[in-house]
Amino acid sequence: MTTTNFSIDLRSDTVTQPTDAMRDAMLKAQTGDDVFQEDPEVNELQEKCAEMFGMEAGLFCPSGTMTNQIAISVHTSKGDEVICDKLSHVYNYEGGGIARLAGASVKLMNGDRGRFTSDDVLEAINPDDSHYANTSLVCLEDTCNKGGGAVWDLAQIKSVSSTARQKGLAVHLDGARLWNALVARGLQTNTKACKDYGSQFDSISLCLSKGLGCPVGSVLIGSKEFISKAHRQRKVFGGGMRQAGVIAAAGIYALDNHIDRLVEDNKNAKALGEAALSYPGVKSFSSIETNIVILHLEKGVDSAVVVAKWADLGIQCFPFSKSSIRFVTHLDLTQAQISQACNLLCGK
Repeated sequence: MTTTNFSIDLRSDTVTQPTDAMRDAMLKAQTGDDVFQEDPEVNELQEKCAEMFGMEAGLFCPSGTMTNQIAISVHTSKGDEVICDKLSHVYNYEGGGIARLAGASVKLMNGDRGRFTSDDVLEAINPDDSHYANTSLVCLEDTCNKGGGAVWDLAQIKSVSSTARQKGLAVHLDGARLWNALVARGLQTNTKACKDYGSQFDSISLCLSKGLGCPVGSVLIGSKEFISKAHRQRKVFGGGMRQAGVIAAAGIYALDNHIDRLVEDNKNAKALGEAALSYPGVKSFSSIETNIVILHLEKGVDSAVVVAKWADLGIQCFPFSKSSIRFVTHLDLTQAQISQACNLLCGK
């Protein structure tokens, strides 16, 4: 079956367009020079993000890659070693930034869909011996993209954080899709529970351009001392922006209006995953906890071939490996689109 009048983009939650209300908020931004820390919208956005998680300060940057790499550069010294999972974004998808920008090496964990334990951390810490790199940082990712949107168990986060800190290590969170994880847990922002979550980390990278639907931007939060160092690092990375309030205003609007609706994205992901099981060659999917679906194909089925067939149906996605395909749900998908996509995948 082929359709020519239907299209749904499941490639990523980065493809969203600003809503009319968000564009209106951007249009009304006062703006100022953020390099001089004089942009009112940027300052408000930074304070808003920090307050949500009980942190002291924030730093607005163009991308989540920049906020992650700034954090790693601040927390480490040249030649140090960073503990992270083998599926982590900071290792796989940030252009080798840990080595290139921070001058650090990595110790990779073989976790469960990106999630590892405090025992894994203890085993990964290098001895206090000049023959070894100095272990100085542990990086978590919640949700884990390459792990299919897997959400960390809160008790496991606390255990990993406590162990790392007892050993003198800093703990950084790549929270690119943390908003989806919070909603999946039923956790409200600006609550004691949210601040308790934030207290497990020395820094958190919060992305605005994925689940929240902003055109660009991420905020790095931490202590005042940490953010002061991060501000200097951002300058070195070329991330200083001038009248950035135009895009910061989108972030403020999204935080006020787009978090609660993420439950729809998580629900739609499950519907698509279940429908895809009816398609010939699709064997299973990884547990769907948030807005990412990883479909696993039968032996001998080429993901590129399946993706091309789905493109003819109007379903845009891409191979996640030779034998897997990823869907990502987001703000711009209507319920009618989700229903039609499910019908097409079921052969209706």
